[in-house]
Formats: sequence, structure tokens, C-alpha cells
Amino acid sequence: MKKIIALLACLLAGSFLFAEEVTLMNYAQPQEKEIIDKVITRFEQTHPGITVKMITVTQDQYTAKFQAAMSANTMPDVFYVGPESVRKYADYGKLLKLTDYVKTAKGVDFNDLYEKAVDTYRYDGTTIGKGDIYALPKDFGPFAFAYNKTLFQKYGIPLPDKDVPYTWDEFTKVCQQLTRDTNGDGKDDTYGTGLNIHWSFIQFVWGNGTDFLDPTHTKVTITDPKFVETLQYFADMTLKLHMTPSNEQAQSMDTYQRWLKGDLGFFPAGPWDLAAFKNLPFDFDLIPWPVHYKGTKTATFRGGVGYGVSSSTKHPKEAAELALYLSADKEANTMFCDLDLQIPNLKSLAPRYLAKGRPANREEYLQIIQDYGRSWPFDYTYDRVWYDEFWIGVQDVLDGKVSAKEYCEKMEPRMQKLLDRSNKKMESSLKKK
Repeated sequence: MKKIIALLACLLAGSFLFAEEVTLMNYAQPQEKEIIDKVITRFEQTHPGITVKMITVTQDQYTAKFQAAMSANTMPDVFYVGPESVRKYADYGKLLKLTDYVKTAKGVDFNDLYEKAVDTYRYDGTTIGKGDIYALPKDFGPFAFAYNKTLFQKYGIPLPDKDVPYTWDEFTKVCQQLTRDTNGDGKDDTYGTGLNIHWSFIQFVWGNGTDFLDPTHTKVTITDPKFVETLQYFADMTLKLHMTPSNEQAQSMDTYQRWLKGDLGFFPAGPWDLAAFKNLPFDFDLIPWPVHYKGTKTATFRGGVGYGVSSSTKHPKEAAELALYLSADKEANTMFCDLDLQIPNLKSLAPRYLAKGRPANREEYLQIIQDYGRSWPFDYTYDRVWYDEFWIGVQDVLDGKVSAKEYCEKMEPRMQKLLDRSNKKMESSLKKK
């Protein structure tokens, strides 16, 4: 009997000794990593024989480090993949198809996931949104617009309607009312807003009924008068309308820090921000993004990334289990929800998320997911090089050195050339299949 017990003890020890190690590469802020660590610990407890080695970098570092790992054939088993990369990585054979793993998954109600989130990572060899699943949604990050409720009340400004977006004229007037010198030193201390053009310009573009591309996604349209008008308005927020900190003031204290202090009226807020906004010294809430004219549909992007699994992983089953757990396991999603890291991916947990409190209008996030959220323009193309070209000299417009019209006329042919090259790459890839 003692020999049997000893043998069982050795076998048990061996099962831990030879546990399969799955690597997960991600990016996270410190408070995000703390939450993910807790979820990973639970995964290891409920999946004996699998250990997870998490490689966490900053978001700015992620692309370069991941590309380096891919070039060196040392890809992590599970990693973040953006919707814009699914087509290219799948065509290059870098992503494991997850369809079969999802079909045979136990203990997970895959149908409880938001369909639009899953469809973002489907690809049938020609069209994104159809066919096999190549990644599972980590989150579906709707980028909402927040306002400082306390500052509005302090200045006696009527609160925004949570269901009806401001027009640009209304937004401008309110921002100018919020921009004030509160201590009499001749310098403004509070401002209407302060928006990073890379993340907050596209909402104004869509809110003016225009876009970077035509409906076929093959023609750059930034010389459309509505697009030019939007870029000039964005620049004039600082140059002429004086509703934001100047570029010099923004360098001494960035607008994110001003928002945290309570000195901005409006600022973007994704679900991932709420953990950091938990202890803000003011009350805030969410509203739709402004539109140019009444009746125009508000819009913002549905962000987020997915969990991809390397096609070269030595542990495909275990890696797929980890991706599916992080994406769709109910207890994992409950932890993400309760710790306010993200909107849970499961529709059944929406009431739990809405009941969490500040901001009161959390429903806005769900409306973005289900109604007015959009994909980035580059999600529809083979790469985003053409889109990144737009930003190379845009600071000159913001500084008033060139007009929006001059800039767009100069950049459109350059962007079109890059887009044409991107489309040829896609055509070449399809021919090889």
C-alpha cells in the first residue's frame, strides 16, 4: 500500500513538473495587469497541467516587440491581434483557425458573446466578417465621450442630453463657457476640452457625414469638402475658438492630466479608463459624440483587440483553451466586470455591468457596441500604411502653418498611392490561394 501511495505521489508531482507552459503576450497598464494576473491565476487553478507565462509590455512597445518575435519565429502562443491584422496574418499562415476549438469547447456558452465582436475576427479568405474564426474578442472597446458634471454644475451650465448629441455650434458654445480664468491671473484655468487628434478626429469626420474612404474602400476621399471642413474645425478649436489649451500649454500639462484634475469639460473615456477614473475628484457621465448638424447620426469607433493563437504553437489545444477562457468564460468575464477592466463580452452580464454605478449612463457603451459604433477605415484594407500617412504632417494644420484644404490636397494622392499598393498586395495574396 505504501508503494502505491508513493507511486501516486510521484505521478502527481510529475504532472505539475511537466505542466504545459503557454505564453501570453499582451500590453496593459499597471491596474489592468493586476486584474489580468488574478484571472490567469484562476485559469491555472481550473486547468491543471497548464501554466501561463505572461509577457506584458506597454502598448507603445507592443507592435515592435511582436513583429520582432514573429520575424525570429519565436511567436508567443497567445497574443493580441487587432481586427486590421486578421486578414494579413491569416494569409501569411500565422494564425491558428479556432473554429473547431470553439465548436468543441466545454463549459462556455459561445452564443452569449456579442455577434459583432466575434464577426470582427472571421475571415473566409476574401472577406472579413465571414467564415472561420481566427481570433476571439478580448474586449469590444467602445470609445465614448465623457463630460465633467461637477464643472457644469459649478458654472451653472445645463447638463447635456444623454440621448441627443450636441451640434458643433452647441458644443463650441458650451466649451467656450467652460473655458475660464478662475483666479484672475489672465490665464485660463479650465477648458472646454482637449482632444488628441489621433483618437478623437474620426468621430467628428463621421459626425459630418464623411470618411477617409469611399464605400468601396478603394478611394481616398479626404479632399471631400466635408472632410476638409472637419479638419479645419478640429484645428480651430485651439487656433480660433479658444476652447482647448494651446499647444504650448498642453506640453506643460497634457490634457489627460487636466481631465484627471477636473479642469476639462469634455474628454474621451473608454471602458478601460474606468478603473483609473474610479477616484476622480468630480462626477462625470457619458454622452454621444457631437455632430455637425441636428439629425446627423453620431458615431465613434468600436475598438478592442482579439486573442490570436500562433499557428506554430506546440500547444494548440491549451493555447486555444486559454484564449477561449479569457474571451468567453463566464467567471472570467464576471471578474473583468466586477474589477471594472472592461465591458464583459457576454450579453448575459450586461445588467451586472450597468448596475456598477459611476458613470450613470454606462448604457452608452452598449449603444456603441450594438448601434452606432464603427470599424476603423483601415480595418477594411490590407494594411494601414495609407492611413498612417495622413498623420505625418497634420501638426502643421493644428499649428496654423497650413490650411486643412492645402494639407488634404497634398496628402490625398500620396495616400491613394499607398492604398493602391495595399490593394495590389491583397490581390496578389488572393491569387496565391
